[in-house]
Amino acid sequence: MDHPLTTLVIPCYNEQHRFRAESFAEGLRAEPGLRLLFVNDGSSDDTLPVLERFCAHHTDRAEVLNLQPNGGKGEAVRRGLLQVLAQGNATYVGFWDADLATPLDALPRYLAVLNGDPAMEMVFGARVRLLGRHVARNPMRHYAGRIFATAVSVSLGVPVYDTQCGAKLFRATPRLQVVLATQFCSRWIFDVELLARFLVAWQREQLTYQGRIYELPLHTWVDVAGSKVQPGDFVKSFTDLVKIRREFRRGRSDV
Repeated sequence: MDHPLTTLVIPCYNEQHRFRAESFAEGLRAEPGLRLLFVNDGSSDDTLPVLERFCAHHTDRAEVLNLQPNGGKGEAVRRGLLQVLAQGNATYVGFWDADLATPLDALPRYLAVLNGDPAMEMVFGARVRLLGRHVARNPMRHYAGRIFATAVSVSLGVPVYDTQCGAKLFRATPRLQVVLATQFCSRWIFDVELLARFLVAWQREQLTYQGRIYELPLHTWVDVAGSKVQPGDFVKSFTDLVKIRREFRRGRSDV
């Protein structure tokens, strides 16, 4: 299939003033196999009507899932992915930050990785500052992220560089549906919990993560003003990492 169906879940919370309708429309024009599922996560502003107007102009390519009340980004992503998987027609599913810090024109590179290797199950964007790339991050958030990524690598035993980039793509498989079946215990670092669940699932099938996870260095990533992440969330993330590590170890010991 020249254009495998790919559906991206876009979690949205109070994005009324940051929503870039034309950028999303351009993404749909550029990628014929792309569909968008916007998840309104209990927004208190006019995000929902903004999303509904966009989808009304792209009825066959975009839709809205309205969740009330606000349940957090992780739950919005989980519910959105489950809805897409239940429809049963997507080859690849993923989630993408609503602010398009990772532009949608990066998607073909994600698809190339999954199309090129049927054993590959997920592609994570990695915000690596290299010459010839445009990766603009707040310095404090960058260094905090490096500390956190190191803690995740030690906790899960996987040399992951960037767990928190909000652009990830997965092969639509029964395993993904099982991984998403229950709510995340973490509101802040659900990406890490998702990875931990996959590691346990692979171990149960006597598989390893090698050749199943690919970190893709991004050509462009720009820290967009108005992020919902606050300085105190860094501390909460480490608290949640302790919970995830505990559940991860329990899951592996049950195998």
